[in-house]
Amino acid sequence: MSAIKLYGNDHSPWVQAVMLGLHQKKLEYTRSTVPAPELLMSWGVMMPAASFDGEPWELESKNLLARIGFSPVSAEDMAEIRRTWQGVLHRADFWTRFWGEFSLASDPCPTQPMRLLNNFLRSFTVLYFFLFIRFAVLMGRRREPKSYGDQYRSWEARFAAMQGPFLGGDSPDSVDLLLFGIIQCHCSIPVAPVTALQTDPGLVHTRRWISQMQNCFSDYPSLYSGVYFEPHSPPPEPAGAIDQLAFWLGAITILAFFWISIPLVVVLAYRNRKLRG
Repeated sequence: MSAIKLYGNDHSPWVQAVMLGLHQKKLEYTRSTVPAPELLMSWGVMMPAASFDGEPWELESKNLLARIGFSPVSAEDMAEIRRTWQGVLHRADFWTRFWGEFSLASDPCPTQPMRLLNNFLRSFTVLYFFLFIRFAVLMGRRREPKSYGDQYRSWEARFAAMQGPFLGGDSPDSVDLLLFGIIQCHCSIPVAPVTALQTDPGLVHTRRWISQMQNCFSDYPSLYSGVYFEPHSPPPEPAGAIDQLAFWLGAITILAFFWISIPLVVVLAYRNRKLRG
């Protein structure tokens, strides 16, 4: 693979899984937090998406991981992985923190003019996901479990029975990466599952697995979990002041033109639901 383009924000668990996989395989890639025009026209703002060697864009993290050399993920494992995402709807409980944390996760483009433009434009994708979460909450889709640790009970048993340090054996495989991507999502804007993972006495092997994953990815630049789990490490480097300014200018602009941006979010959300349907 001579050229890999990735679209997505590193707050997304599914984008994180692909980024972790690319990092593990030592594959070079470019990432943008703004969808390419042809991707936006075809799939809206759904992420992650990747293009390999100029081929059409592909979606779905498990498929992208398989494309770069990891094992396929069974439907049963994928269902169990998705269950560990409970609590994500709390990310938007405080809009100031939600938007503030996203302002720190800059677009990685090395060219400053394009990076500033991307930071300006990516505020729209943040608005999309903020409204998506708030709508889900209003529709009653946020169900509070007795314990957020419960969603890791089945994984705790699997971690305890591992023959090696990872579910994939001696090195992380697709399921490890997808699960660890969700951990990064929970930690990027800390929500209740982080506390459960830190303190639940029944998740000893889960914490050990997290530590092993962090050791494996100690040089990975988008590691959010290092702040909360051992071995501890600094959070990802925040965006520079001018990048943050570009993002906030974009946010102000889309809010000022809410009669355009809000209907556009609704249209994209409806279209994305039909495409995923």
